[in-house]
This record gives sequence, C-alpha cells and structure tokens, in this order.
Amino acid sequence: MNDLKYNQGMMDFIEMSPTPFHAVEQIISRLECSGYQRLFEADAWSLEQGQGYFVCRNDSSIIAFKLGTDDVISAGIRMLGAHTDSPCLKVKPQAEIVKNGYFQLAVEVYGGALLAPWFDRDLSLAGRVNYLDTDGEMLHALVNFEIPIAVIPSLAIHLDREVNTSRSINSQTDIVPLILKLPNEDKPDFKNILLQLMQKQCKDCDAVEILDYELSFYDVQPPAFVGLHQDFIAAARLDNLLSCYTGLMALTEVADNVSGLLVCTDHEEVGSTSASGAQGPFLKSVLERIAGSSENLTRMMDRSLMISADNAHGVHPNFADRHDDNHGPLINQGPVIKSNANQRYATNSETSALFRLLCQKADIPVQSFVVRNDMGCGSTIGPITASALGVKTIDVGVPTFAMHSIRELAGYWDAYYLYRALREFYK
Repeated sequence: MNDLKYNQGMMDFIEMSPTPFHAVEQIISRLECSGYQRLFEADAWSLEQGQGYFVCRNDSSIIAFKLGTDDVISAGIRMLGAHTDSPCLKVKPQAEIVKNGYFQLAVEVYGGALLAPWFDRDLSLAGRVNYLDTDGEMLHALVNFEIPIAVIPSLAIHLDREVNTSRSINSQTDIVPLILKLPNEDKPDFKNILLQLMQKQCKDCDAVEILDYELSFYDVQPPAFVGLHQDFIAAARLDNLLSCYTGLMALTEVADNVSGLLVCTDHEEVGSTSASGAQGPFLKSVLERIAGSSENLTRMMDRSLMISADNAHGVHPNFADRHDDNHGPLINQGPVIKSNANQRYATNSETSALFRLLCQKADIPVQSFVVRNDMGCGSTIGPITASALGVKTIDVGVPTFAMHSIRELAGYWDAYYLYRALREFYK
C-alpha cells in the first residue's frame, strides 16, 4: 500500500468514526472483508491456526487476533494496543435547556478536552441509542445526525474586552451547544427528536420509545491534507484513531507463521478503569482463552511483545521551550519512542532497541520523546497492560500538534512510517 492510499484510507476511517462505537463498527467491517470471524464472550471458542477472529465488548472496544502456524505458546504473540476514545462533549441524560427562546443541550466534558477550539464549529451528534421496539424488546442502534445541528457561539469581543488576554472557560456555563430558536417557550423532548431520527435513518428498526443514549458532539469538517506541499493531515480524533487504523492495516498483513493481535479499547482518556477499558479484564480474558491455561498464559506472555501506540507531542515551533532540547520530536521525521523514568510509559532499553531494529528493517526514521523534568508527563495503556500481563511493552506514537483539540494536526508521512514499522513487527 502506498502512502497516498494509506493516508486517504485513514482519513476516510476517521471521518466515519465520530464515536468509539462507530470506530469499532468500521474496524469490524474491515476485518470481515479480510476473512476474520466474530466471536462472542458468552460462547465456547474453538480456535484454528491461520484463521483470524475478533471479539467486542460494549460495542466500543475490540480485540482482533490471528493465530499463526507457529505454536503460540512457545513463539508468543505480537500485540498492538490503541484506544478508540477521544476527548469530547457528551450529552447529559436530562439535557434539554430552554433559555431566552433558544433550545440548547447540556453536555459533560469527557476527558482532558482543549475547550477553546469547540467554539464556532459546525457540530453534529452521534453515538449509541437504547430503545424499545414494537414487541417490547430492548435493543440498541448506532445513530449519526451527520449534518450540522448545533454550534457553540463565541461571545463577541465587544462584550468581553479581555477575552484575548485573561478569559477562562467555564465548562458548565460556557460550553452549551445551541440547537434551535424556538417559536415559543415549549421545551422540546430530546428523546422524541432521537426517535424521529432513528425512524428515518434505521429502516430495519421499529423503535417506539427511546430509553437512553450515549451521544457525543463532533465537528463535521472532514479530514484534510493541509500545507503548501500538503505535508500535514488535519482531522478530529487523530488521537488515537490514527493508531487504531494503522494497527488494523498492519494486522491484516500478518505473516502466516506469526500470531498477531490488535486491541483497541475505550475510556483511555479517563483512566481506562472500566469493563471495556485497558485496566479492565478484557484483554487478559481473551489471552487466557487463546493460551488455554494460566501456566500457558505466563509462558506465552514471556515470549510476547506489546506495542502501545498513542500519539506523541511534536515540537510546536511557537512553543519549542516546552520540550527537552534533546528529545523534541519533529513532524514527518518518523514515529516516536516515548520514555519516562517514572514509568508513565512502559518503554525500557530492550523494547526500545527492538522497535529501533524494526524501523531499521523498514528503512524509516525514528525519534525519541522524554518530557521536561519540570513538566508533568501523560500516560498511556502501555504501563497498564505491562503491569497486568507482565509482557514486555514499548510506548510509541506519531508526533502531533494540538493534541486533545477538536481538530488535531499530524504529518503526512509519520502515520505511513508507523504502518511500515508495524507491518515489519507482524512479519
């Protein structure tokens, strides 16, 4: 796959994945096209060498794996981990607000969102809806309004002369999406609006009542190549759908003798502590079923390697002093090995050396990131997975600007470089 085809595919994937639920749906579609079979946790499993499988939890986390011809216990399994969630604004359960004749929806900030860029954007809604059908059965479906239905208008500078120097954003009162100017003071029923959307979008569902929902606002502006020479990719949710897509594409090319696995979990942006998060039992449960026993799992993990792929902070030219002088990754200069002496990342010298060797074999550049001593360091699913499984782990990612913004920026070449390194990993 060449660089343009890869990048266009990634951009299409991100555009069709406004929520973790939709991201998993897209991953499933691509896995099924590659011959992977769906498994369910409630069923007994009978696994065959050479066959690919996938299993989901909560519709927002997924594990895909393929067993190679080499014995998985003695050869180990090559794993890549990423996360499906991104910081966003989620609609509250009782969301309807009517003020001065305007209909608004109350939202809750999910994760460490950069709030300022949410103003004056064309916003839509997507997510999962739970409903009753005509038979009284409780079901669920994914919905996506697709068109812009909301905006969070900025306050004019005339009404806040200090906005450019000292204004802060109140996440309770300032970030409230505007939906509609009402003809009267009647409060619309949001669940009824959802019901009408489902009846229009889901031709095969006969919903009669909305019971609950998990919905997120997102920017409808599609991903784009930007820059004088189209050097950059601008998109929402690059952190971390870029890694999900890259791992997926690499896994579908896994060598016949190699056992490979991709895990994409939800809730990383809020700590991963959930049934479907990296700190939950999902991955260990699947690996135990692959291994067949606790002893076999321990043996398999000792021969395995996990790559935790999550975006890294590229050196911003306007704020270069926020980086350690010797460890500032540059965009389009290759994937980044992330290290931290205090174990915020799981990288050690052995795993770092292995990844450098992969990049050498793939003939791509590689960079290093270490946070400044006087600044806090973020973390990833890497240390969580390493401590839960005892597996050798490395944290890597592509350098990114505006991480956790509604629209982030990455390099045209970096994701493709990472894909080539991961393709080498699965060989």
